[in-house]
Amino acid sequence: MESEVFDLFGHEIYVSEDHRFGTDALLLAEFSVPSPKDNVCDLCSGCGIIPMLFYAWGKQPAVSYAVEIQNEAFGLMQTTVEKNRLEGRLIPVRADLTNDEELFTVPRGKMELVTVNPPYYRPGCGEERLSPAQANARHELLCDLESVIRAGALLLKYGGYLKMCHIPERIADIVCLMRKYGLEPKVMRFAHHSDTGERPFLVLISGKKGGKPGLIVEKPVTVSEMNRRLFGK
Repeated sequence: MESEVFDLFGHEIYVSEDHRFGTDALLLAEFSVPSPKDNVCDLCSGCGIIPMLFYAWGKQPAVSYAVEIQNEAFGLMQTTVEKNRLEGRLIPVRADLTNDEELFTVPRGKMELVTVNPPYYRPGCGEERLSPAQANARHELLCDLESVIRAGALLLKYGGYLKMCHIPERIADIVCLMRKYGLEPKVMRFAHHSDTGERPFLVLISGKKGGKPGLIVEKPVTVSEMNRRLFGK
């Protein structure tokens, strides 16, 4: 496995050709900043970018778990944790989130926050043009939307939040599945590449376990706005 090191706001994160991160992860992390007392779990964690952003931004939760099934990505996470001396605070978990025995390496019903940037696309939508690892990350080959939301609901304590990003075309599925598993959609935010009026490319959505009905649609965010906030450009 050939890896490279990316400077993440003064922290090192290890990535590879198959396991990198993009704008979606930055937007989700901004949408999901935890409090210092939170127990947090990131599902479909890849190279561990979401929990690492929390630490890089100085937004450390009490403890973070990062669940990933693919061996290479899991190895990258382990290296990142070691190099940044985060042992015991950021805990990589190699697990299939569709397998409860493996999933419950993370304490069941104890998380205040679960984040997830899941595979967006159903099988048969172009994954044959990707490497196997890339196809697994982008297409519902190892887990689907329902299994992701179910896993999040099982890990959350009552009153905890599942925060995820996805493509806008799947909003109806997300809302229906959240309610199926006892998560009430509470906040939604659309993301655009720019403010020129094009359609949103991403939706950020937060569901509260045991929450009452009432959904707030926040002001949209643009990638250019985020870049100015985070990188000053």
